[in-house]
Amino acid sequence: MARAPAPRSSGGQRSRAHGASRRSVPERLVEMATTLFADRGFEGTSVQEIVEAAGVTKGAMYHYFGSKDDLLYEIYARVLRMQMERLEKVASSEGPLDERLHGAAADVVVTTIENLDDTKIFLRSMHQLTPEKQETVRAERRRYHERFRAMVEEGQESGLFRADVPADLVVDFYFGSVHHLWMWYRRNGPLTAEDVARHFADLLIASLRPQE
Repeated sequence: MARAPAPRSSGGQRSRAHGASRRSVPERLVEMATTLFADRGFEGTSVQEIVEAAGVTKGAMYHYFGSKDDLLYEIYARVLRMQMERLEKVASSEGPLDERLHGAAADVVVTTIENLDDTKIFLRSMHQLTPEKQETVRAERRRYHERFRAMVEEGQESGLFRADVPADLVVDFYFGSVHHLWMWYRRNGPLTAEDVARHFADLLIASLRPQE
């Protein structure tokens, strides 16, 4: 099966302070907000603590982000944008459909694990966003799922995949597992991100094969 592209390193799994001076002000603010929200929770972190950790002033923060709420939104939105870009690249590449779907399925697992802090923070604190921002995130995530689902549907229509299970259910089942990775995955455990990604993607493709 095709392997997913190597993921970019995420602030959720590296030292966010290292090299902070080389990053832009918005990047430093998001990095430090991610660290603090993961350690103390969204409600337990003040704007003052974020700007002090990022080495900027409140004025600098409010130049880029209108509120702490905006930082929470950006923590997850940047991951979703990256994943959408990578999905489009895999989905539109050359090669057999089952290999492309395997690559896309593996990639979302690896990039989720590489951004576990970001995902954990957002899933725990999404209710803190304004209704408008919550709907924006849902729409962006829905767009990702729809692109993924289109590959499943293409395979079902061509006879490559079994068609007795609705594609929507396939996507919901798979991403339900992906969205729970933050609850159990540990970097010091026996499985690497690539191991988990391969197993998840293998199980997905196997489940879609037509029954004998």
